[in-house]
Amino acid sequence: MNKHFYVAILAGGLGTRFWPKSRAAFPKQFLDILGTGETLIQAAYKRYSKFILPENIFVVTSEEYSEIVKEQLPQIKPENILAEPSRKNTAPCVLYMAFKLQQLDPEAAFVVAPSDHIVTDTETFKELSIAGLNFAQKNNAFVTLGIKPTYPNTGYGYIQYDTASAKDEHIYEVKTFTEKPDIELAKTFIESGDFLWNAGIFLWKAADVVNAFEQYQTEMFEFFAAEKNNFNTNEEKQALERIYPLCVNISIDYAIMEKAENVFVIPAQFGWSDLGTWNSAYLNLDKDENENAITSDNIICFDTTNSMISAPEKKLLVLQGLEDFIVVDTKDVLLICKKDKEQKVKEFLAEVKKKKGEKYL
Repeated sequence: MNKHFYVAILAGGLGTRFWPKSRAAFPKQFLDILGTGETLIQAAYKRYSKFILPENIFVVTSEEYSEIVKEQLPQIKPENILAEPSRKNTAPCVLYMAFKLQQLDPEAAFVVAPSDHIVTDTETFKELSIAGLNFAQKNNAFVTLGIKPTYPNTGYGYIQYDTASAKDEHIYEVKTFTEKPDIELAKTFIESGDFLWNAGIFLWKAADVVNAFEQYQTEMFEFFAAEKNNFNTNEEKQALERIYPLCVNISIDYAIMEKAENVFVIPAQFGWSDLGTWNSAYLNLDKDENENAITSDNIICFDTTNSMISAPEKKLLVLQGLEDFIVVDTKDVLLICKKDKEQKVKEFLAEVKKKKGEKYL
């Protein structure tokens, strides 16, 4: 393994679209959503440990989840669990990681990746990730893994690439990033053949990331640069508490990727899914003869089709007459909604908070 390769697994999100199973105190990255026997963050750690040295695997999370990370990943060094004092989207934590690594290892190249993805072909994922890291290490290049789309999904961002600009290992220049399109635009993207799903997986050199922030996000760069001598010391936590309130809430896509001119993509297929919603869980679970995805042996269905049904193992659920529904039962909340209305889960949560406070969040 290359000792200069690192990964930052992002695990600080709230996972609200998987409510009511995912809660603010214990969000989806720490759950075994698909019944595989391991949580999403455990699967991510295993995936990266195939080509990243254990001491080079970092988890970036929120302070309130640090203990959960320690429990679920006892093999990770405590100092490699980076606790953010507040949620400011992905740009600040990427710059934080880049400054840390630049001091630890001037030759560091690292991956930034969410903890809640599914990857079924881990060998292909490993090969392409190594290719991207090698390319980034040799060039001043920001590399992303783009997923070859299989249908016009409106829940993903898209990357347009120059199909005639092949570099090493089938790496192409990126032309544009597009946020989640409507269905008609998504269909146009698919038909064009030069668009990929944006998986939010980025590979780059730490020094190049720091330089890009200095150019494109000067204010945020200056906040971190002023405290850089405190990173990798006992003063790091206090430094972050001074920095984070000053930072704007912005994603790495908006902050850097859409502005930089040295962005490349590797078109990929490795059984990827962004496990962002109950419908994505439905798509990744085995189905019964009526196309229902059922997570427990204690669920009995009559005249029910194309539905996503999750309940505690010890609870008996008997359902009749449902078609295209999501049913999620927990010890204190039951959610029943149409599959095509799953994007309203955040609205449901807002109403629950308004009427019931934060007890059920």
